Amino acid sequence: MANLINLEQVSKSFGIKPLLDSVSLGVEEGERIGVVGLNGGGKTTMLEVLAGLEPPDSGRVSRVGGLRMAVVTQRGVLPAGSTVEDVVLGPLGVEHHEWAGDARIRGILTGIGIDQLGGGESALDAKVDGLSGGERRRVALAAALVQDLDLLVLDEPTNHLDVEGVQWLAEHLVSRRSALVVVTHDRWFLDTVANRTWEVVGGKVESYEGGYNDWTFARAERSRQADAAEERRRNLARKELAWLRRGAPARTSKPKYRIEAAEALIANVPPPRDSVALSSFAQRRLGKVVIELEDARLETPDGRVLVDDLTWRLAPGERIGLVGVNGSGKTTLLRTLAGEIEPAAGTRKQGQTVHIGWLRQELDDLPTGMRVLEAVKDVAERITLGDKEVSAGQLAERLGFTPARQRTPVGDLSGGERRRLQLTRVLMAEPNVLLLDEPTNDLDIDTLQQLEDILDGWAGTMVVISHDRYLIERICDSTWALFGDGKLTNLPRGIEEYLERRERMGDGGAPSVASTAAGASSKKTRDGAADRAARKELSRLERSVAKLDERETKLHAQLADAATDPDRLQKLDAQLKEVVAEKETTEERWMELAAELE
Repeated sequence: MANLINLEQVSKSFGIKPLLDSVSLGVEEGERIGVVGLNGGGKTTMLEVLAGLEPPDSGRVSRVGGLRMAVVTQRGVLPAGSTVEDVVLGPLGVEHHEWAGDARIRGILTGIGIDQLGGGESALDAKVDGLSGGERRRVALAAALVQDLDLLVLDEPTNHLDVEGVQWLAEHLVSRRSALVVVTHDRWFLDTVANRTWEVVGGKVESYEGGYNDWTFARAERSRQADAAEERRRNLARKELAWLRRGAPARTSKPKYRIEAAEALIANVPPPRDSVALSSFAQRRLGKVVIELEDARLETPDGRVLVDDLTWRLAPGERIGLVGVNGSGKTTLLRTLAGEIEPAAGTRKQGQTVHIGWLRQELDDLPTGMRVLEAVKDVAERITLGDKEVSAGQLAERLGFTPARQRTPVGDLSGGERRRLQLTRVLMAEPNVLLLDEPTNDLDIDTLQQLEDILDGWAGTMVVISHDRYLIERICDSTWALFGDGKLTNLPRGIEEYLERRERMGDGGAPSVASTAAGASSKKTRDGAADRAARKELSRLERSVAKLDERETKLHAQLADAATDPDRLQKLDAQLKEVVAEKETTEERWMELAAELE
């Protein structure tokens, strides 16, 4: 295989901190590389040097001639005043009817949720200036995915996607022929997509075969050979391995002898948590009543019903993962459990001994005038985690703040560091009910492992909203879902069952129901037979468009061959006009039916 990009002895520093130190690596055709490492460790810098967005301080970056490459960073810069269609489809240089008849492009727009921006039919006409940060990221990602490329370079593409969106993106990237370099902290996504993993650490880039599972085994093997100073890191790797091997069969490309050596580490590792003991202890802390919703109805500010007639009683020590499409009401449900908003109907009851710790998605509850350690001590000096007493500084260090970094003013922290500080302060309050809204956002994999280790031994009731499948499967004992049908549904088989049900619902994996649910009341009611007939016709029209596409391509080729035959040219041109007209009529009918079925 040919190399697409090579880095030779590349170094890059910002200030006095070397992020890349004499790094040499290459990206081959068809290779899918996942990039991991600590926040601030140089992952994004390495990506930008690789893509040519940043020049190296020294060394050489070479790219194969004619390389077709797209780069999607976290910056999210889009041309001011442009529409979504200008950004996503403009570079393709195709007419509206051409992309509308292309099933691949339509699939990408639906899969990434572009067809939901601004509300269904007007989504492509929406101005990018009025979109949220997450929506702008999805537009930039769609603009890259619709192109035929040799290399895709993506920085945290799963941020702002729900579980379905993450799965769709993983399947799409695996099905492409193009090479891929992706920075991600989503471990399921990394394990599904990557056939090689780069770890950026200490200015170097370590390369491993396979995805997250293989990387975890490799790190455990390295830790096994390390000295006593690495004891704490080794224990974390052992616990993570124990959990991975107890679950579904691990996907790994490592030879058997290496797996056996790594598994020797976990021979005597206890289970991640004793659920019975934790539940018993939680009941002593909480009593019989935790939080109860009785006949509750939850609504949006504009009156749209999210959940109706909900009776839900959280038990002491219950650990719940909450999933659902964007706009289905997950955060509203969490806010109701927290007591921030009252249900539109029904009642909420809270036990007298309940002390809620609530991790919001917003970062507006941090004291920006303090330093990190002061902000943690402002909540408490010491707490008990499991059977150990931990100081404010020790907990901050476990969640990624080195002693030196603990002296940093809160106002100078990055978004990821503020998220970690917010989480540290929530845990320092020693709540007995934890409500976590997307706790993994902006956390690197090492910090995620530390968080999971803390939550493994945490005694209390927990409700977690997350698109991180590993986190849900690791720390939660049951999974519940909001499907946008006004009900809260238990999923005995967890995330897999959620995705299967969503597929059976016929949404095609579209990541959001916000706009379709909002407009449901204004659409005409269709009976089942009419709906099935419409879907059949839709499928027939798609096949017709594909056949007309094929005929149009052949006619263009025949026209080129008949350049010296005027009579034949005239006949072929007439046939081509007929095909194009028929195709346009078919596409218009397809779009009408698609709009009716939304």
